[in-house]
Amino acid sequence: MTQRALDSSGEQTPGPSRPTMIDAGAELDPVHPMEPPPARRPDGLSTAEVAERVARGEVNDVPVRSSRSITEIVRANVFTRFNLIIGVLWVIMLFVAPIQDSLFGFVIVANTGIGIIQEWRAKKTLDSLAVIGEAKPTVRRDGTAAEISTSEIVLGDLVELGPGDKVVVDGTVSEADSLEIDESLLTGEADPVIKRAGDPVMSGSFVVAGGGAFTATKVGREAYAAQLAEEASRFTLVHSELRSGISTILKYVTWMMVPTAIGLIISQLVVKDNNFKESVARTVGGIVPMIPEGLVLLTSVAFAIGVVRLGRKQCLVQELPAIEGLARVDVVCLDKTGTLTEGGMDVTEVRPLNGSDEAYVTQVLRTFGSSDPRPNASLQAIIDAYPAAGGDAESWTVTDAMPFSSARKYSGAAFTEADGTDSVWLLGAPDVLLSEGDATLTEIEQLNEQGLRVLLLARAEGSLDAPGAAAGAAPTALVVLEQRLRPDAGDTLAYFADQNVATKVISGDNAVSVGAVAGKLGLAGAENTLDARRLPTDPDEMATAMEENAVFGRVTPQQKRDMVAALQSRGHTVAMTGDGVNDVLALKDADIGVSMGSGSEATRAVAQIVLLNNSFATLPSVVAEGRRVIGNITRVATLFLTKTVYSVLLAILVVCFQVEYPFLPRHLTLLSTLTIGVPAFFLALAPNKERAQPHFVRRVMRYAIPSGVIAAAATFATYLVARHYYSGEGALEAETSAATLTLFLVSMWVLAIIARPYTWWRVGLVAAMGLGFLIVLVVPWLQDFFALKLVGAPMPWTAVGIAVAAAALLEFTWRWVGRRFGM
Repeated sequence: MTQRALDSSGEQTPGPSRPTMIDAGAELDPVHPMEPPPARRPDGLSTAEVAERVARGEVNDVPVRSSRSITEIVRANVFTRFNLIIGVLWVIMLFVAPIQDSLFGFVIVANTGIGIIQEWRAKKTLDSLAVIGEAKPTVRRDGTAAEISTSEIVLGDLVELGPGDKVVVDGTVSEADSLEIDESLLTGEADPVIKRAGDPVMSGSFVVAGGGAFTATKVGREAYAAQLAEEASRFTLVHSELRSGISTILKYVTWMMVPTAIGLIISQLVVKDNNFKESVARTVGGIVPMIPEGLVLLTSVAFAIGVVRLGRKQCLVQELPAIEGLARVDVVCLDKTGTLTEGGMDVTEVRPLNGSDEAYVTQVLRTFGSSDPRPNASLQAIIDAYPAAGGDAESWTVTDAMPFSSARKYSGAAFTEADGTDSVWLLGAPDVLLSEGDATLTEIEQLNEQGLRVLLLARAEGSLDAPGAAAGAAPTALVVLEQRLRPDAGDTLAYFADQNVATKVISGDNAVSVGAVAGKLGLAGAENTLDARRLPTDPDEMATAMEENAVFGRVTPQQKRDMVAALQSRGHTVAMTGDGVNDVLALKDADIGVSMGSGSEATRAVAQIVLLNNSFATLPSVVAEGRRVIGNITRVATLFLTKTVYSVLLAILVVCFQVEYPFLPRHLTLLSTLTIGVPAFFLALAPNKERAQPHFVRRVMRYAIPSGVIAAAATFATYLVARHYYSGEGALEAETSAATLTLFLVSMWVLAIIARPYTWWRVGLVAAMGLGFLIVLVVPWLQDFFALKLVGAPMPWTAVGIAVAAAALLEFTWRWVGRRFGM
């Protein structure tokens, strides 16, 4: 038996000229001049030629990175606006005050170091996983095909292509076997383009059907689309509601901080006639706590640790905000094959139709299996069931072939049989190849209801490339395939149902068959199936149909894209999973695209998350990690911003009342460490299964503003009462101690509220922070170090009483906000 050779004659007429993004790339400054396209050579380059081109620098050296460089990590963590402000204040304090008033600077140094270390760990994880998931194109050299790294391709290499392969460099088609390439990711045109020898191909496009090979004509940075791919695959931290919300908060904090700090400086250094150095110290003490310096750090650390945790589960997060994005998803669209079922299938039965001879049908299937050098899962099952054999089988030859297409729903092959008879055969979806009223469809429906996949083998009239080749095809046999269910898919579907995430199964297979498979896995609403050929084209009507049904069959790649858009138009956050080339457009348009590691190069390239272990069951871990990040950062942000609010208000009150600022930097360093810094670090990394909520900034400020107002009012009230109570030498230190006690107790109550719901370690965390402050108050040398000493009994108990009243008001306010706006 012979296989049809790939068309390498080059005698076909090239297709019409079309504008492409490669043309735009010609305007860029080249890294090195490229020679004209080499002559087409079926054996590819020789080893000597490859070495020569590497020496000339004609190699695909684009550094596609999954993470920031070490230099970028250090720069991003060190050179920040708030680090600059705190750094200047720290230097000033080192000259005018004792070392204990400069502790805040050492804390910032430690925080920055932690941020660098954690992001470096995340970088190592990302880089190692990216190598595992890297596309390995097949290149022909010295007449032998071998997989190599993308970066090893040189100018003039002959790169082979098959269904799902991504074009990794620009080139010219040398061999074409019904080659269809989708360039929509570059040009926006949804329809695949048929490529013939001599036609250009662009890096970033991908093969949807057929096969062939192309000669690399532009490598490295010369390929314009390759530059886009490099930029798109780089590490990113900013495009998320969480991080953009924090940026918004920091912008408002800066606006509040600048005029308040100026007023405080004037008040403490000009209006009040105090010791200059102590005035400077108290001024700095008022400015430093306005800065939520640890908030960005903890957000970065939470993301970075999330990447490391998911990396241990063989989950590559190509864009860090995808962790957060998947946690916000309320609809998951699943492709059945490769997600709910394993990639392989088994032929369970072949049913001849209309009196066909079983031995003849077997021979047709055996020969059909040899027609496609890159068979899909269905054809591979037929090849496994009917392997090539000797004898008469060798006299059957394949004269033409048409690879499977998701848009067509069938493949085809033309044979010359042993007796010299020519025949044309189609293999694909029965409800596409048969007329609507055909009696065979009833029999097929019964098989579909059992969750079996059914293909129809039909004999066609005319040639494969004739328009309407499927019209009038004579049914010859049914090929019944059994799909292998993923053992963990049922538990994953149950998890999403429990989390109120709607699941939609979208497949190119028969809707009834897909529904039966989904039903076996326990999918709620699996009985609500819809054939996508009856899906309305109006976006609003399509959105309604999507919300009312759970299973969709006979879906084309363009329809998958339209269905994602329809759901998004109703305000849904949509995740799309898939592994086939027919999923690429939908993966690209979904809010979060999830690809299997064994999927096509094209799907891995556009997905934000790649499951390298090919396990759908990893998704709940990603959702849980995202919810941990979002929920915990929301808690932590409330802590930090409560401090910012009360610091700004205290400074304003000090300016308005023309009094000394009550705190030295050491006091607020102690309070921040015990009520925010240490507990925030633990709370940011704790388990958290709360469903992600939108409007991060609004939700945080609803709690932080009233909490900060109450803390500032209680603290300043204690300070004013203490000013009237104490007099003489040491009065300011006693007043500061009383105000510090009130502020600590109120801040502790805010922490106690945020730490809910309580677990043993959360209770222990709050108790440990309270114990730490108590130790400072009772150990003499710590009293001296932090300048904290409670004088007498009436004033400290008054401070406690004011704090208790403030705590009661905090409880009432938080509960009212929760009832009024929801948690």
